[in-house]
Amino acid sequence: MGNSESNAYQNHLSRFLPEEQSDIDGLFETLSGSSGSAGAKNVKAAKKTVTLAALQAHTREPLPEPMTARLYSGMKSIDLPGKSSGLSEQIAKEQFVIFMSNLLKGNADEKISIIMRMIAKTGGPLKGKQILEFIEDLITSVVHVLSYRKELKGWTLENTRDSSSGVKALASELLSELRLPDGTKPTGSQLLETNFDQGVIEDWVYRVPQISVFLSVVIRQGLHVLHSLPDQTNDILNLVPHCKGIKGRGVVSLFDIPAIIYINSHLPAEMQHKWQLLFSSRLHGESFSQLCAHIVNKGPCIVIIRDLDGFLFGGFASHSWEVKPQFQGDNRCFLFSVFPTLAVYTYTGYNDHYMYLNHGQQTMPNGLGMGGQHSYFGLWIDSDYGKGHSKAKPRCTTYNSPQLSAKEDFTLDAMEVWAVGDVPESAGKKGKKSILDVDPQAQALLEMAGKSRQSEGLREPLEEDEDDDDDEN
Repeated sequence: MGNSESNAYQNHLSRFLPEEQSDIDGLFETLSGSSGSAGAKNVKAAKKTVTLAALQAHTREPLPEPMTARLYSGMKSIDLPGKSSGLSEQIAKEQFVIFMSNLLKGNADEKISIIMRMIAKTGGPLKGKQILEFIEDLITSVVHVLSYRKELKGWTLENTRDSSSGVKALASELLSELRLPDGTKPTGSQLLETNFDQGVIEDWVYRVPQISVFLSVVIRQGLHVLHSLPDQTNDILNLVPHCKGIKGRGVVSLFDIPAIIYINSHLPAEMQHKWQLLFSSRLHGESFSQLCAHIVNKGPCIVIIRDLDGFLFGGFASHSWEVKPQFQGDNRCFLFSVFPTLAVYTYTGYNDHYMYLNHGQQTMPNGLGMGGQHSYFGLWIDSDYGKGHSKAKPRCTTYNSPQLSAKEDFTLDAMEVWAVGDVPESAGKKGKKSILDVDPQAQALLEMAGKSRQSEGLREPLEEDEDDDDDEN
C-alpha cells in the first residue's frame, strides 16, 4: 500500500517543474505551520496537515469565504489509498498536491470528481441551481482576487459597470451550455431543477473552458501559488485585456468585468491582449461625424451601446471600419448582448453582411450596421445620431442573433468603441482627421446637398497609448 501511495503521489508531483514543486511545498509548509503546534516543524512533511481554519486565515482577504470552503471540500475529496474516505477533517500533503495537479494540470476526467465536491459536499447528481451557485461564486472570486492582487490591467471596479449583474449574467450563460445525454439543453426553470450526473458535468467542463481557467486563476491568485511562473497559458495571461485610454478621464465603461472577460475570450487570440478606448459618446459628444472620425482605420473594434431602456449590446468588427457603401469584414465578426443577458452570436454562413459604415451619401443607407441587410440590420446606428434598430424576426440572418435592444427601433443612450489588439501603424495621428477628410467624396456630396461640415471645430486628438494605465505596474 505504501508503494502505491508513494507512486501515485510521485506521478502527480512529476507534473510540476522543480521550481513549481518548491512553490507548492512552500505554500503547504505555510498552511500546515499555521495549523500545527510549535513542535510541528519536527514532524515529517508528509504527516503535516492543513485545516479549514488555516486555509481561511491564508485567504481571508484575497478570496470570498464561500470559495475558500469550496476549495477545502475539493481537497478533502481526494481519496488516498488505504485511508477511509471523508473521515479526516484535515488535508494531508498528498491530497494537497493531487488537488493542485488535477485542477491545474489535469484533463476534464481528472478534474471532475473534485469539481463535483466543490459544488456540493455530497457529490452528484447535482441540480442546475447548485451548479449555478458554484459558477456565481467562482466568477465573483475571479473578479475579487484579480482586483485584490491589482491584476485587472487598468480596469477597476470604479471605472467599469457594477459587476454584480455581470456575474449573474455570465453564470447563467455558462450554465446554459449544460447538455443532457441526448443532446438537449434544458432552459429556464427546468434547467435549475434538472439533475445532472457526473458524466454530463464532465462533458460540460470539457466544452466550457472558462470553468477550468477560472479555477486556475482562483488557485494561483487566491492561494498565491504558481502565479508568476512561465507555464501559464494564454487563456490566463489574456483573461483580462490591458485597458488603455480611460485613466483619469472620469469615464465609467458600459462594460463590467465579467462581460469584458467573456467577450475578450471570443476575440481572435492575437487581439485579446489589449483594448483601447477610441470613442465614448460621453467624452466625444453625440455626433455621427465624431464617431466616424474616431473609429475609421483604427483596426478591429468592439462597439457597445446602451439604449434608453438600459439594454446593453454591441458587436465585434474584425477589420478597420471604412466609409464605403459596401459590406466589409469577415466571418470572425460577431454580435453580442451584455444586459439583461450575456451572449455572443457568431457567423451563420448565410451571407457576408458582416459590417457596414456609410456617411454622406444619398443613394445608400447612412450609418453603422452589422448583420442582416439594409433597413433590417441585426445592429444599426443611424447617421442621424441617436436612432438605431435591431431587427430579427425571428433571428438575424448573418449572426443568428435575436433582437438585441429592448424595442426594435431604439434610442441611443450611450456608446463606446474600443480598438482591440494593436492599433495599426496606418492609423497615423490618431483622431485628428474628420471623416470628411478621410472620405473627400462624402464632403463633396454634402456640399452638393447644401449641407455644412458639422464636424468642423469639434475634432480632438485622442490621447496617445498610455503605458501607465496598467495598475499592476
